[in-house]
Amino acid sequence: MNALSLLSPAKLNLMLHITGQQNDGYHQLQTLFQLLDYGDTLHYQTRNDNKLQLSPAIDGVAQQDNLIIRAARLLQQQDPTKTMGADIKLEKILPMGGGIGGGSSNAATTLLALNQLWKLDLSIDQLADLGLQLGADVPVFIRGHSAWAEGVGEQLQAIDIPESWYFVAKPDCEVSTAEIFSHKRLTRNTSPITIAAVLKQGGHNDCETVVRACYPAVDNAMTWLDSLDQTTDTNPARLTGTGACVFAQCPDRESAEQILHQLPKGLQGFIAKGVNISPTYQALSL
Repeated sequence: MNALSLLSPAKLNLMLHITGQQNDGYHQLQTLFQLLDYGDTLHYQTRNDNKLQLSPAIDGVAQQDNLIIRAARLLQQQDPTKTMGADIKLEKILPMGGGIGGGSSNAATTLLALNQLWKLDLSIDQLADLGLQLGADVPVFIRGHSAWAEGVGEQLQAIDIPESWYFVAKPDCEVSTAEIFSHKRLTRNTSPITIAAVLKQGGHNDCETVVRACYPAVDNAMTWLDSLDQTTDTNPARLTGTGACVFAQCPDRESAEQILHQLPKGLQGFIAKGVNISPTYQALSL
């Protein structure tokens, strides 16, 4: 096998509690990752040299800084022959800067795909360790299961979550994660909660108040989503991660489609189903 095409799925943070801050500035958190059946598509073709080619170029992102290329180079370092390369094509449909894990998922998918194509036989644990070097959200996509996360997001426990339908909207802005996590109004002392309690009663997102105050476009999107509650029977709007994407859990696909048809100008949107097992895992038979 010298070629692969894989879905690179998005994720939602169904809740995000910040329980403290470490001396190094990183925040202690608890979050619930829900994988989706919707995402970018990546096509991989092996080369007989060690070159890595990614197409098309992404505006504003130098190729050497793209997480896909960084992931591939990190994996090349695990190959003692240093002779493996790849041509990679990205079909990008996930909005950038949305807090739905597009870049992290692309990196994880690349590690999984090239590990197989290059016959490196690294374990999932080894790939997850490599992925953590690229970003805190990468390991959840490497492990391929909806999960509960603690620490700075790297301590993962796979759990099954009801596979609901979601409507996701991307306001016309990009939220700076660094700005939100350094904001003086951010709550950093939420009491720890158990997985069982979250599954029973839900949770909240400690970043939401700050993001809505700093980014009017996010506030407007959440206000609009909440205005549809009575007509579509959706749950209240929520923020994923630090945003900018906001989402609503829907009782069925039809309800999510009703929202999509009412999408106002200035918002991108899509509908997706929550899944417990990553579509990437299923394609690779992992």
